[in-house]
Formats: sequence, C-alpha cells, structure tokens
Amino acid sequence: MTETDPHALFETWFAEARASEPNDSNAMALATADAMGRPSVRMVLLKGHDDRGFVFYTNLHSRKGGELAQNGHAALLFHWKSLRRQVRIEGPVEAVSAAEADAYFASRGRDSQLGAWASDQSRPLDARATFEARFDDMSATFADGEVPRPPHWSGFRVVPEQIEFWTDRAHRLHERRLFTRAGTGWQEGLLYP
Repeated sequence: MTETDPHALFETWFAEARASEPNDSNAMALATADAMGRPSVRMVLLKGHDDRGFVFYTNLHSRKGGELAQNGHAALLFHWKSLRRQVRIEGPVEAVSAAEADAYFASRGRDSQLGAWASDQSRPLDARATFEARFDDMSATFADGEVPRPPHWSGFRVVPEQIEFWTDRAHRLHERRLFTRAGTGWQEGLLYP
C-alpha cells in the first residue's frame, strides 16, 4: 500500500536511512535567504520531527539565525545516497518553545554545551587559539555544575507547506511525489523527473 501521509512516509524512509546510511542519517541541507533574497545553504542535523514540522538547533546570532529572523522561510534537503532517495521540504519557520530548547540542550554532551557558550558562530575568528581559550574559560566558569542553555541558542521548526519524495530510477526516469498542504490535510501529486 502506498503511504498517503507525508509525515508517516518520512518516518518510514528515515528509519530505513538510519539503518543504511554510514554517517549522520539525520543530516540535512538547510537553505535560508536574507531580506534581499540572497540564499545560503549549509548542513545541519535534524533533532526532531512530528506532524508540526522538522526541528534543528543553532546559535541565534549565526548567519542562519540572522537570515531566519529576516526571512522566516526555509528549505530542507535530505539526501540518502545509500537508498538513492531524497526528501525536499519547504515552508515557514517558527521558534521552538523554551522548554523544547532547554530539554534538547540538556541532552547534549558537556563539551557541546560549553562550545555553545564559547562560540560566536559565523563571526570572524582571528585564531583557533582564541576559540580554545574561550572554551577553557567556559569550562572554568561552569566547572561546579550544570551548563545552562545560553540565551542566544535555541531551535527552529520548519513547518512544511510542501514535501517532495524523490526516488532514483534507471535512465533518469525518477519518481517524484509531491505533497502540498491543503487546509489541515495534504494534497498529493506527481512531478515529471
């Protein structure tokens, strides 16, 4: 039977990717654009997904954080080479709740937590030693307890308006299933390869 709920289909494909991809099956390309429409793209990690959308976390002062503040739309791309599949997702972004951000931050390794405090992500760095010294300072600052979530660190949820499932086929005769948000449900169609 063909799956007609794109979130359920994504979960099926994602489970298969976790079993077959050698590294970071949750890696996704995140495309953003600034207020002038100039795009940028980078790899981030999916940290949660459900019917509400697809979640990732970042420094809010990073380039992507600034671009999302200026232009609240994004696109995601999962490419699972071992499965010869892709999933493309487009839609507006919304901030995760403070409770969601706190819970995820608390689950991170201590060094990753300290790195979130030490890094001015996306800003120029004069030398690696500067960052390492800041990391050491944060290690000393929080030596006696838990590392709280920095106020400039949180997450975003991409709320899908479109989800495309691409399957590789011989002779470039690929299959492309497009799900488009229609009220509270989804409309499904096909795209030419």
